[in-house]
Amino acid sequence: MATSQAPLHGVVVIAVEQAISASYASRHLAELGATVIKVERPEGDFARDYDHVVHGQASFFVWANRGKQSIVLNLKDAKDLARFHALVKGADVVIQNLAPQAAERLGIDGNALRTTTPSLITCDISGYGSGGPRSADRAYDLAIQAEAGIFSVTGNEEVSKAGISVADISAGMYALTSILAALVRRDRTGEGAHIDVAMIDTVAEWVAPAMYGTVYSGTQPLRTGRRHHSIAPYGTFTLSDGSTILIAVQNDREWQRLASNVLNDPALATDGELATNSGRIANVERLEQAMNVILAERNAEMIRQLLTKHEITSANVNDLNAVWNHEQLRSRERFETISIPGGSAEVLKSPFHISNWDNTTTGVPALNDHDEKTIANIIARGESR
Repeated sequence: MATSQAPLHGVVVIAVEQAISASYASRHLAELGATVIKVERPEGDFARDYDHVVHGQASFFVWANRGKQSIVLNLKDAKDLARFHALVKGADVVIQNLAPQAAERLGIDGNALRTTTPSLITCDISGYGSGGPRSADRAYDLAIQAEAGIFSVTGNEEVSKAGISVADISAGMYALTSILAALVRRDRTGEGAHIDVAMIDTVAEWVAPAMYGTVYSGTQPLRTGRRHHSIAPYGTFTLSDGSTILIAVQNDREWQRLASNVLNDPALATDGELATNSGRIANVERLEQAMNVILAERNAEMIRQLLTKHEITSANVNDLNAVWNHEQLRSRERFETISIPGGSAEVLKSPFHISNWDNTTTGVPALNDHDEKTIANIIARGESR
């Protein structure tokens, strides 16, 4: 079957970006077929130098910048700023995550750009969004995790951040979906759009269930570490071979199957205190102690087989090397080799799976690595509008 055209073929995106949130959104736009021009300051995106572990390149930069072209523009220089505006006139989307006051001083915030190009879709990403007493504050991922409550629900007795850049990623994904929705609307109506993505909004949305529970019950949930805060058993256990496994049930029927058929403990299966999820949560220490005793005594491989047989969700607790070699990822050929400045690297493929389309993307650009013909075509496109 012939490969269809990429979903965003012909869409031009100008990305004035640094670090992760905007870069992650524009990477996905590139993977969906858009032409993405990454505008970098003369010294480059500072994320290029977070580390140099991927054959001399930064792991975060390789992750967030595949499929793009890079152009160096000093937006404080009148000539470079004029070239930037010429590119904008030929673009469909402009995304930026500079500090709010910096973008406004340069006149490149979304509202300013749309005064001259109303059909444009602009997306500004900031820590706190427009309006409100904190709108001008600078913010990074960890600061937003702290402000938006991630610390309060992560860890055990001691507060902890999430182990990934959850605020940057959530902002990038809401930017991506908002841009895609705006493109669909523009195709229907011709109307451009301005999109205001606040990192604090996106993370607050993700902690909302815990927040609602706290506000309406009057009780802040305990940080539960390896456990789920409202479902049990749902956490990690040590098997007799010393390995760690996650076991999770979602309802009382699954608990009965686990107790009767996997743990083979009639007393647990008929225990009135453990019959309901609320009872198991109230008695979680007793529940887990009983399970740990049984799991330490039974053959580990037999336990794994019984969990599968009786349709009880379980998972290996993998370190990152194990994920790199994961049998499911490898058997589904979820890795590919791409070019990076000075060489190549094996990376995960894009997670987009759309039928009749090969979503292989180009590599990671070196600083100012772009095709002048592409730049000229974008500018010409703007002049013809």
